[in-house]
Amino acid sequence: MTRFALTVEYDGGPFMGWQRQSHGPSVQAAIEAAAGAMTGETVAVHAAGRTDAGVHALAMRAHLDIAKPVDAFRLMEALNALLRPAPVAILACELVPDDWHARFSCTGRAYEYRIVSRRAPLTHEAGRAWQVPQPLDATAMHRAAHLLVGRHDFTTFRSAHCQADSPVRTLDRLDVVRTGDRLAIHAEARSFLHHQVRSMVGCLALVGMGRWTIDQVGEALSARDRSRLGLNAPPDGLFFVAANYPAG
Repeated sequence: MTRFALTVEYDGGPFMGWQRQSHGPSVQAAIEAAAGAMTGETVAVHAAGRTDAGVHALAMRAHLDIAKPVDAFRLMEALNALLRPAPVAILACELVPDDWHARFSCTGRAYEYRIVSRRAPLTHEAGRAWQVPQPLDATAMHRAAHLLVGRHDFTTFRSAHCQADSPVRTLDRLDVVRTGDRLAIHAEARSFLHHQVRSMVGCLALVGMGRWTIDQVGEALSARDRSRLGLNAPPDGLFFVAANYPAG
């Protein structure tokens, strides 16, 4: 068996999420089907993260094991050909050691959430950003975001269906950056809880709209109670942007 690491870009709109599902298409199943068609093998693909339905990726990292002799470039080209017309692309493919694991070797993950603050309908970014039809106070959102940075119990900001053993996570970065009518929220941590980024963004948006004060974000965090969540942002604007691994 040879282990290959993949860098995967995809539009999450047509999928039920990354993870294989019995009730709809998934990114994982699409790549596994392509790999199986190429090799004649039953192939399992493992990823650094499990994005939800409608969530996108610019550079998801994944790995798969292949018994058939094949070089990395040929594998990448074959997968891309067989994945068409699904909106999934293998950007890079490389040999990695047998003990390298896309999920368990990962030391950090980064997401970006995109908001477009305008009344006119989205055209190019429809399905790839959250449209908020009113002005947002990005400065207040950024100040509120910094209340969430650090090691905390994020019970308020995780899905009721989250399967993580502990709600405690260390959030390394949460920044709000405005460019014209577009806002980008950058989040980085070793790992995230289910719906954590979308839940944090939803509450920051309430601050930007003037419906919450900055202090209410801190109060929601301290409450450690999912019922205190103000808003869960839609999946459209969320992108998995990077997975980090030890050098060497």
